[in-house]
Amino acid sequence: MLPPVAIVWPCALSVDAYVALGKNIEAPRPDCPSCARPMTFWSGYLRPVRVLGRCRNVFVRRARCARCAVTHALLPAFVLVKRLDAVEAIGQSITAVLEGRCGVRPVASALVVPHTTARGWIRRFSSRAEPLVVAFSALALELGAEGSGHRVGSTAQRALGALGDAFMAASALPGWAILGPSRFASAVSGGGLLCTNASSPYLVIGKRRFMPPVPFPQQTKDGTGGT
Repeated sequence: MLPPVAIVWPCALSVDAYVALGKNIEAPRPDCPSCARPMTFWSGYLRPVRVLGRCRNVFVRRARCARCAVTHALLPAFVLVKRLDAVEAIGQSITAVLEGRCGVRPVASALVVPHTTARGWIRRFSSRAEPLVVAFSALALELGAEGSGHRVGSTAQRALGALGDAFMAASALPGWAILGPSRFASAVSGGGLLCTNASSPYLVIGKRRFMPPVPFPQQTKDGTGGT
């Protein structure tokens, strides 16, 4: 039996549109990550999300598996686990800095976030770059991308490129292109793109769940990422 986990669904709504729906938001009903049986909706809770310096409270549905007696949060793809800011701000910051278009302070100022926060996103992404390269390259190849995994640059830049390859390949499938690469990354990582103990990215294609062969580092007892 799995402990409670975040299940991220590919929500294409803007944050404002999502907030306006309140508790009437229609999230897809998932299968249980542990036993694969259909779950039922089980209330929910409010969660803050910051966009351009302004916080909104979004309603996050929960789903419950009666067999496993466990509830799981159904997060919209515009958020990451334990991160206040919308995933687009995180993705834009990482992309702008790693591609050399600007430094941390300018992009943080444009997105109305503390530069220390933006710097932390980039450092976390860079520290997890090696398993991200492997995971997203494997996902891109599984989805039919050609030439994935042969990029040059730093490990973090190659991870960003592999993510882009996977998103481009997934864009050929119904419903994924509209999300954009940042929400795609949130969805396939279960919201754990920047977590130290995230499980590997996956993508549900029909009834088949793809899991890359190399898992992310698991969290050690002292809270750091192990290998």
